[in-house]
Amino acid sequence: MTEETELPRVLAQLWGIEGRQRPGPKPAFHLGDIGRAAIRLADAGGLAAVSMSKVAAELGFTTMSLYRYVDSKDDLYVVMLDHAFGEPPAMDQPTWRERITAWAEAFRDALVRHPWILRVPVFDPPLSPNQLVWMEHGLRAFDETTLTPPERVSSMLLVNIYVRGAVQITADLQTRTAEETRAADRLYVERLELLAGPERFPALRAGMLGPAAHVDDGDPSEFRFGLDTVLDGIQTRIDRRTP
Repeated sequence: MTEETELPRVLAQLWGIEGRQRPGPKPAFHLGDIGRAAIRLADAGGLAAVSMSKVAAELGFTTMSLYRYVDSKDDLYVVMLDHAFGEPPAMDQPTWRERITAWAEAFRDALVRHPWILRVPVFDPPLSPNQLVWMEHGLRAFDETTLTPPERVSSMLLVNIYVRGAVQITADLQTRTAEETRAADRLYVERLELLAGPERFPALRAGMLGPAAHVDDGDPSEFRFGLDTVLDGIQTRIDRRTP
């Protein structure tokens, strides 16, 4: 292994690979303890509630001691994500569509349980154990289809992007109370009526105004409609390749 490819210490620990050791006494905690402590803080107060000092206090030791396990806050996020997602569902459904649907719904459920995940800065593709297993299962969902390996990656990422976007929108809307949401919706409709005239914006008015207007209220059927539409597109590509 060259110096360039040497794993960061946090990844080496998550994978159980022997790497460079910090001097000092034998570690009293496992990375899992640190990840779970940080997750508790994030679940209670959002990602902003997570700091090296607060995680250390949650575990009952000093901030400097925490640096014996993780080198930075970014490393702490790696540990948090790996433990927050856990292992993906089994891919034992009979069709590719059922498999990727189960994968997408489990992914959505993880984001709903831990909405702070959507706030974690993403600079590099994942390399931690559980996240790679999630990717592997997402790709295996397309087994027995005619999609090429690169197309399977693109399809999995498309589903991933849809799920993250759908959960993000719902999470943002839920930061307001029901009364605040109704008031904001009424104000939006009034302003849209004022600005979007029927001659210039007929399609917008048909979709957003009136009794049949689109409302994103977190209804599960809304999530499934969007997911099914994405999967319909993937099915079309599969059909093109099927003799």
